[in-house]
Amino acid sequence: MVETPQCNSTFLRPTFFTLMGIPGLGGAQAWLTFMFGPMYLLALLGNGALLTVVRTDPTLHQPMFLLLATLAATDLGLATSVAPGLLAVLGLGPRPVPYAACLVQMFFVHALTAVESGVLFAMACDRAVAVGRPLHYPVLVTKARVGYAALALALKAVAIVVPFPLLVARFEHFCAKTIRHAYCAHMAVVELVVGNTRANNLYGLALSLAVSGMDILGITGSYGLIAQAVLRLPTWEARAKAFGTCSSHICVILAFYVPGLFSYLTHRFGRHTVPKPVHILLSNVYLLLPPALNPLIYGARTKQIRDRLLEMFTFRKGQF
Repeated sequence: MVETPQCNSTFLRPTFFTLMGIPGLGGAQAWLTFMFGPMYLLALLGNGALLTVVRTDPTLHQPMFLLLATLAATDLGLATSVAPGLLAVLGLGPRPVPYAACLVQMFFVHALTAVESGVLFAMACDRAVAVGRPLHYPVLVTKARVGYAALALALKAVAIVVPFPLLVARFEHFCAKTIRHAYCAHMAVVELVVGNTRANNLYGLALSLAVSGMDILGITGSYGLIAQAVLRLPTWEARAKAFGTCSSHICVILAFYVPGLFSYLTHRFGRHTVPKPVHILLSNVYLLLPPALNPLIYGARTKQIRDRLLEMFTFRKGQF
């Protein structure tokens, strides 16, 4: 779509938008708070616990766990940028959101999604070095380099996502003040503007393909190197042990990219076959499911974190 549809009436840039939640569900969408509410609670408690464990235990101040802490912090930010407003809309009905706040949410949702994708790629590289060149791992992967990588990912996300709100802010007239979505997604806001939206559409498509596409290619390449290294090991036991160090990361990758890919494909190619409420529901699941699952995956499958969490909760229980 290049031009927005003809409008019965137009508005100057509004002071407030109205978020509708998931149109078409009516009062039934209030029941979705029982799905998204526990997701957000799990994200807060699980990622908060992971950050606390990594921060307080010096033995976990290693590159792999620092990357995990970066992922947990990103998940906290991503879930918090969406969930409070989502739960308010689902539970209380349509709500106003200031124009500036809408653009800020748009920036943080897309930026933190880009950061998360980049962190997963960095974790794949970490596992590739750990499995493929274990003797050189302490030299090649250091805490300082992890810090530089995290900073680079944050700066890259800011640089590539800033155009989103700027491309929206250039429009002065809108067809409507009601956003048929549960949060201020870039394309949901663009649907309301009056004017040529070619730049918005092309940049959104290019960014999706470039960021996620490049990260997925990098992750695939890293796991190709891991598979090559694992197959060179002499015994099945050694192969299983080496590949087992990557199992948590593989689960996290699937939790992030599978819902994201399904949401993207239904939005781009199923616009006329998949109902609008399904699009919106999938986009919210994509943003909230990984932050809820990631700490459970790493807490259950990573021995050091699991043991430290058990010690922490046992100690606190003993105090009472």
